[in-house]
Amino acid sequence: MIEIDTRRRILDAAEALFTEHGFEATTLRQITGQAQVNLAAVNYHFGSKEALIQELFRRRLTWLNEKRLEALDRLEAEAKGAPLKPSRILDAFFGVAVKMAADREGGGRTFMRLLGRTYTEPSEFVRSFLASEYSEAITRFKAALVKALPGVPREEILWRFHFMLGAMSYAISGADALRIVAEAPVDDSDGDALYSRLMSFLLGGLRAPLPEHVAAPAHKSARKPRARRAA
Repeated sequence: MIEIDTRRRILDAAEALFTEHGFEATTLRQITGQAQVNLAAVNYHFGSKEALIQELFRRRLTWLNEKRLEALDRLEAEAKGAPLKPSRILDAFFGVAVKMAADREGGGRTFMRLLGRTYTEPSEFVRSFLASEYSEAITRFKAALVKALPGVPREEILWRFHFMLGAMSYAISGADALRIVAEAPVDDSDGDALYSRLMSFLLGGLRAPLPEHVAAPAHKSARKPRARRAA
């Protein structure tokens, strides 16, 4: 029981410090100091800073991706082989993350802000690890979008998924950047409002007409997506 508590305290401290200072600037001594454990405890429970970072992401990403896949499984079972509505696919993937970001007491908000930093502060080690952790969920959701949008080239769907991931990460990383363009203090405590705004924005981007240089797939059912038809 004591070992479990020590492990949790180290992870919680690392999560908060990495979010505030970044991966490179945060030292193991800072983490152990905040967790009130000795340096040997990190080596005992994790072995290295990189292993600690992996476990930090894994303890929440595993749950997050399981919930995403469970939601997609339910939608596909209900559809019985028919294409899903893109809006429901986005809700299953991004909605779970936004709701997690609204969890201030359980650490969800802190973690999602940390996850957002991985897009603004490149780290090859972290990126490679996250690519592996996301692999199954990303593959399933991309396939669902390709099936749902037959008039959109696969490559274009990949780009739009990339843009949507970036938008979500930026939005949940906190209101600091929003204050740059805001004329008054911004209240980012309303998770439902953030969810509604972000989902509307993401769906709008997914529905957008194809760029002029992008050709629609050459088959009878192919057509450029329209705002009302893509929902």
